[in-house]
Amino acid sequence: MEERIVIDPRICHGKPIIRGTRTPVAIVVGSLGGGMTFEEVQREYDLTAEDIRAALAFAARLVEQEQHRPLPVG
Repeated sequence: MEERIVIDPRICHGKPIIRGTRTPVAIVVGSLGGGMTFEEVQREYDLTAEDIRAALAFAARLVEQEQHRPLPVG
């Protein structure tokens, strides 16, 4: 995944993107979440299936690192 996802403050304001493109990980994940297929995302953004899997793995790792604390009651 690290070889496919890049975070560079000079590209797309430092948002995680697919290496060699200006396609943000959020666009890839959002497109799939919105109902596009892998094949449609590949065609639309000129990506490989491996690029898409790396974007999903990156997003999953971010979600996994999130910590949730309940708000105090009362």
